[in-house]
Amino acid sequence: MRLRAEFTTEPFDLDEPPPHAVAAREAVQGAALDAVDVGPFGNTVEGAADAVLAALGEVLRTSLASGATRVSVQVNVLGDTGGREA
Repeated sequence: MRLRAEFTTEPFDLDEPPPHAVAAREAVQGAALDAVDVGPFGNTVEGAADAVLAALGEVLRTSLASGATRVSVQVNVLGDTGGREA
């Protein structure tokens, strides 16, 4: 099974990435994922279910330990449709 997950960490800081956002970015960039898109207001990762779930666990642990007060996560199961949602 393949998954696509989108997540955000809060609170936001428009001047520079807060420590919790940096921790989340490092967690997904070091993971065994097929795709990682890191943005100022949200992040998207894609890959095998085990890899995505492991990366999300690391995102939660490290971002909360680094000062996040909220982490929002959305997970979609991808089918055999060339990367589009099933």
